[in-house]
Formats: sequence, C-alpha cells, structure tokens
Amino acid sequence: MKKVFPAFLSCQGARLSDDEKRLFERYNPLGVCLFSKFCANIESREQVQNLVHDIKEATGRDDVLIAVDQEGGRVRRLVEPEFMPVAAQQSLTTAELAEQHAYLISKDLHDCGINVNFAPVLDKMTPQTSNVLQGRCFESNIAELGRAMVEAYMQQGICPCIKHLPGHGRAAVDPHLELPVINEDLATLQEDFAPFKALKDAPMGMVAHIVLPAVDAQNAATLSQKVIREIIRGQIGFAGLLVSDAIVMQALKGTIAERAERAVAAGCDVICLGNTGFEVNEELCQSKIEMTDEASERLNKVFQVIENKPDFSNYEYMKNKYCAALKNIISYNYDYDATEVLNRLRQA
Repeated sequence: MKKVFPAFLSCQGARLSDDEKRLFERYNPLGVCLFSKFCANIESREQVQNLVHDIKEATGRDDVLIAVDQEGGRVRRLVEPEFMPVAAQQSLTTAELAEQHAYLISKDLHDCGINVNFAPVLDKMTPQTSNVLQGRCFESNIAELGRAMVEAYMQQGICPCIKHLPGHGRAAVDPHLELPVINEDLATLQEDFAPFKALKDAPMGMVAHIVLPAVDAQNAATLSQKVIREIIRGQIGFAGLLVSDAIVMQALKGTIAERAERAVAAGCDVICLGNTGFEVNEELCQSKIEMTDEASERLNKVFQVIENKPDFSNYEYMKNKYCAALKNIISYNYDYDATEVLNRLRQA
C-alpha cells in the first residue's frame, strides 16, 4: 500500500484542478477538509459527490478521509436550503437533542460522501471566552451531551472529532489572529480537562493552539511535547487520532513546513492545514512529516468507524422532533465569523 501523507489538505473549488489531481496523486494525503468560503467546495449534494469522486480517483483510495466543520449554528459548511439547518451547540440542552442533531447532520454528510466531522466542541465556556467560541459550546452537562453526539455520529459511519484538547474555553483571544495564553494553575484546569477525559475513547480529537504556562510556557499545545504527552495522552488519557487545529492560523509562527514538522514532533498524529491556497498545500506536502506506527494504529479505529453502515429510516421522525424542540434554528444571531475574519486578512 502506498504511504499515506498524514495531513488534511484543502482544495480550491467545486472540482479538483489538474494541478490538485497531480498533487494528490503524488503525495496521497490522508484526507481533505472541505470549506464553503474562500476555498468554495460546497454548493450542492451532487457537486460535493463529484468532488469527493475526484479526490478518491486522484488518491486511488476509497478510504480517503473527507472532513468538514459542521458543528451547527454559524459554524456549518453545509447550509440551507440545500442542506438541513442545524442549531448551535449552545441550544442543545438534552442528550436526546444532541443525538438528533448528530443524526441529522450525519445524513447530509453521508449523502455527500463526507465521513469525518470536526465536532463536537467540548470546551467549557467561561466569562472570558473569546467570541470565536460563542454559541459553539454546550452550556452544561458537556460530557453527557458530547457522548450522545459522538455515539450518534459513529453509529451512522461518521467519525467525530472532539475539540479543542485540552480545553480552549478560557482563551480570551481568537487563535485565528493571535496565540491565546491561559494563565491558570493545573488544579483549575482540571475542570477544562474533565469533558475530554470522559470522552477519552473518542476515535479522533483536535488539539488547540493555546499556551498553558502551568505546563509549558514556551510552546502552543499543538507544538508542545509536554502538553501532548503529560496532559492530553497522560492526565486526560486520550487514545484516539490526534489532529492539529488548522496550522494556517496566525497563532502559530514559522513556515507551514516548520509548523507541521514541529507539531508532528510534539506528538500530533495528523496535520490539518486549513482554508488556504494551492501553493500552501504544496509547501505542506514538501515538509518532512510521516505517519508514525502509533498513529497508524489509531487511524485503524477511524477506518472502522467510517465502515459502519448508516440507518436513516427514522430520519423524518428525528427531524420533526428536533425542529419542534428548536423552533428558531435559523436565528443564529452571531456577528463574529472567525473564518471570514481570516479571509479578509488574506485579501488585505
């Protein structure tokens, strides 16, 4: 089997360009992350199906991971009227609603050929939480609601990715723009670790671009062997595939290759590049990152999840219950879109 390059790349439009096809064929990325802005990859079911076909054909693999951020609320890449409108996580107050939420999203993802969702968010909201997380976190019972969502995704053949390990909720600034520093002691941080510890058996997790001076004052968690080894793998006990948050964010410094190499050296299994141009994809592919044996073992569990056969026979029933409970699904009322902020900075 051809060696897999341990990264989620991006692509630039509704179909792969010839340059992208050659890049994917040469480097064989583990996966591709789809977006709805800047890299405008999502227009309709049929179009996404065709794009996924392009990606599979270029890599020569049916098991290529196709990922999106479909949390609900303002962080959703599949939007109405083509796709089911889904509420922000903050609106989900019971395990039943969380399960319905994941089930309904799974149907849209499955129809398109998408098999990974970078959700749910398990960060704990605090008074200083940055606007970047507003509406995206459960207000209470994080572990219970997160468990309901994770299990519902897995049952339908969608691999969930819990985020942002080891806990992003105390960050007062947006990592798209700068590096957050969380100045709390380890005893206080246990509250943030708790939901992730409760879901340490999730198949995939995403590490945050945050500095925890109580553990490592010099490096973002993404680039910190100490945070990943002692906290994420140690105290939390997370056993799944560990993916970096998007390395194009301004929280990290250095070239794209340097960021990727440092993240893998620190203990990230896979790099998520983020929403960016073709040349940056090329740069990442030319980095010296490789899939470790440990990462390959964790990846096997992800492949087992996406092989699960979905059952959407209860779709209309679940949809009706969900919509009856959440009467104002489309009233998101959030004025901060971190992805749009980053896009404007690129164009400046």
